[in-house]
Order: sequence, then structure tokens, then C-alpha cells
Amino acid sequence: MRSKNYVTMMDPLQETFGDTMGSILFIPSLLGDIFWFASILASLGATVRVILDVSGYISIIISACTVILYTLLGGLYSVAYTDVIQLLFMMVSLWICVPFALLNSASENIAYTAVNKVFQEPWIGNIQSQYIARWLDDLAYLSLGGIAWQIYFQRVLAASSSRQAMVTSYLAGAFCAVLGIPSILIGAVAASTDWNQTSYGLPPPYQRNESNMILPLVLQYLCPTYVSVAGLGAIAAAVMSSADSSLLSASSMFAYNIYKKMLRKRASDREVLCVMRLSMILLGSAGTGLAFLSNSVYDLWFLSGEVVYALVFPQLCCSLFLPSTNTYGSMAGFFLGLVLRLLGGENSLKIPPLLHYPGCIFEDGIYVQLFPFKTFTMLVSLITIIVMSYLAQFLFMKKILSKRWDLCNVFYKERSHPAPHELEERETLHNT
Repeated sequence: MRSKNYVTMMDPLQETFGDTMGSILFIPSLLGDIFWFASILASLGATVRVILDVSGYISIIISACTVILYTLLGGLYSVAYTDVIQLLFMMVSLWICVPFALLNSASENIAYTAVNKVFQEPWIGNIQSQYIARWLDDLAYLSLGGIAWQIYFQRVLAASSSRQAMVTSYLAGAFCAVLGIPSILIGAVAASTDWNQTSYGLPPPYQRNESNMILPLVLQYLCPTYVSVAGLGAIAAAVMSSADSSLLSASSMFAYNIYKKMLRKRASDREVLCVMRLSMILLGSAGTGLAFLSNSVYDLWFLSGEVVYALVFPQLCCSLFLPSTNTYGSMAGFFLGLVLRLLGGENSLKIPPLLHYPGCIFEDGIYVQLFPFKTFTMLVSLITIIVMSYLAQFLFMKKILSKRWDLCNVFYKERSHPAPHELEERETLHNT
């Protein structure tokens, strides 16, 4: 993608499947970016409320305004440079908090509680055999589903060379694992703490259904005040680092792939940038409003992430590695995958499954799908794209179907490739 000077992740999709199909594929990506922006702002608001006892709404509004402003003024440059500072600050601040939490008198040795029951079951946990397929499903979803996001590709496409893009991606993966260590240690401390010895009291967080608040709770009740503030700064840095990327991602795809390619093809670079800035304000405002819904936003973000994995990821793979696939296969794969995902249900949104996959059980009043249906849906979508593309090609090339049935103008119109002036224009936008 970097060697072809693409501007956004949607470019290869629109080249292979057409602008209309590309705009349909843009919808789950857009929703994912907005819900992600909202969910991380909500997490900051919840953290501020626990640590500083201040209304979370104030922190959400201030953070959103700050992110929108500096992203609006600096674009990718401001996002890239502030991300470096924010990531370093986040790493240092979280590591400062870890020893204070580990050495708190209310906490047992985490090495001992990893394999022995003290205040609760060993924190290292175990996987029951009936849930293995579901864990593997989530592993595949998190590993592969995170690829088809503009947040990632805007960094890849901004690299100075293809090699730098590749090396940076590998380093980012390793760095991500390093950044996860403090979170694991803090979670282990929380599971090894006698909360009755703290002002938090009993029952412990996991019995109050506050496990999702464990980081601010540990900072508040197991660390000194000044350390808690440093931890709050780390969370704020993490929020802004992610929020600005998602905002730039959604606005750049809308401005270039929807506005310029579909609504106004003769738009100048300056006009595209103006539209991008306006969309930043609108999308940022929408995400800020959704942040006040708190937990329901997380559910929507997870669901949109699953939709990206099941629908957009196979489309991106085909557009890059199987360019002979076409719009008919894309449409069939998209809509079949969407139907399968909806039929699978979503417990977090109280949507019962209409399609019970093998191993589906009824537990605590809800149906639980133990079958890896997310990955199954993705594979069905991928296979459908390939099969239907070749089937359509066979039917039209053998003249079994008349050209008047080629409604998408795939076979009886020369496939659209970027003209020289479009490539030059893309390079200009890329540099801009």
C-alpha cells in the first residue's frame, strides 16, 4: 500500500470494487472510529471521577476540545509528534505507579496469588476446555481485526518508504507488548489485595461489577495521592494519543474517499483539507456526545470492531492480494457476512441469537455462542467474495448473461485505473 502512494485504506477498496461499494465499506470503519473516540473519552471521565472526585463530564469536554483543536491545526504532524510525547509520558507514569501498588501493605505477593487462592481465585486464571474455541476466536479477532483500520494505515502510508513502514509496524507490535506489562501487574495487584484494609471496603471490585474500573481504583486506594495524579496523567496521555488518531482517521477517509471521489471529484486540495477540518469538528462533537453514554459506547465499539473484522478485513485482503475479484463478489460477501453476524446475536446489546451455532448454550438467562462464529463469518465472507467474483466473471465472459445485466459495469467497461494526473494528484495529497 505504501509503494502505491495510497492516501487512505479505502483507496485499494475503491480501485478494486468501485466507489459505491467502497463508500459502503467506509460505514463500519467510520462507526468504529467514532465509537472508539467516545469510549476512550468515557474511560478518562470515569478515571477522573474516581481519583479526583470531579464530574467526568468536565474532563470529557476539556479533553475532546483539546484533541480537536490541535488535530485541527496540525493534522498528522501534530498527531505524530504529540503521540511520541504522550506514549513516553504514559509509559513512565504507569511504571512509577507499579512499585507503590506492589508494596502496599494490603496486597499479597502477586507471585504467590498467581497460583494460590487468597482473597479470590488465582489471578493467572484458566481456560475451560469448552471455551477454547471462543478464546481462539477472540485471539483471531484481536490479531487480524486490528489491521483493517485507517488509524494504523495513516501511519504506514505516511512513512518515508515501504521498508520504514514495515520496520515501524514490527517495532510498534513489540512496544505494544511492553506497554501492556504495567497493566498486567496492576491487575494482578488488584486481585491480590484485601480491599477490606482499604477505605474502599468490601465487597471487592469484581463482586461490585467494577472490574472495568480497576486501574483508577488501584491508583486511588493503593497509591499515594501524588502517584495517583501521575497515573491519571498517563491515562489522559493514552486517551489523547488514541483520540487524535481516530479523529484524523475518520475525517481523512470522509474527505478524500467520499467527498472528493464521489461528491465533488474536481475539488481542489485546499477544499479537501477544509472539508477534512469541518468533518473533524462534526465527528469529534458526535464522539463527545456519545462519551456520556459510558458503558453502552464500549459495547457499540466492540460490535463495530467485529463488523470491521468480519466484513472489511476480507475485502481488504482480496483487493490487495486477489485483484481479479470484483464488485459482485464484494457485494455478496459483504451482505452475507453482515447477515451472519446479525443472526449470531450480541449479548451486550441484548440482541438474542437467531442462529444457534454448534455448542451454543443457555447460561444465566442468555445464549452464549461457544462456536468461533466471528472468524467463521469472516471466512464465509472471504470465500463468498472469491467464489462469486469468479462466478460472475464466468457468466459474463462466456456470455451466459447478457451485458445489460452487468449493472456495475465491471466486465463491459474498462476497469478504472488511476490516470497519470490522478496519480500525481494522489502524491500531492499524500505529501500534504
